[in-house]
Amino acid sequence: MVASQEDVRRIALSLPETSQGETGFGFGVLNKGKSKGFAWVWQERIEPKKPKVPNHDVIAIRVADELEKQMLLAADSAKFFTEPHYNGFPAILVRLPAVEADELAELLTDGWRCMAPLSLVKEFDAHGEGE
Repeated sequence: MVASQEDVRRIALSLPETSQGETGFGFGVLNKGKSKGFAWVWQERIEPKKPKVPNHDVIAIRVADELEKQMLLAADSAKFFTEPHYNGFPAILVRLPAVEADELAELLTDGWRCMAPLSLVKEFDAHGEGE
């Protein structure tokens, strides 16, 4: 079954110390008293010189680094892509209709790991939740 925004919400909010942003569709983990975003809806520019609009079929997810980003892009261009706005930024754009919920869970958990405090990640791993 393909992933949806409801899957994104369910999976993201199941991760420790995670909350949904007050505006838009995005999720962050509490780190040093601030919410650090690890997943958010892609804002697409449809018309030049017009404001970007949310594309609810695409979610941006943080990755560890440029190498991981390039590996994902090379692995499956039907699922993953990027755009100039994200050049040099450790995030990948994911087409929700192209991924299964279990793969989405892995991507979101990895994104959460990138932004969560190390102590929280270690606690998460110690309880076997990150397996």
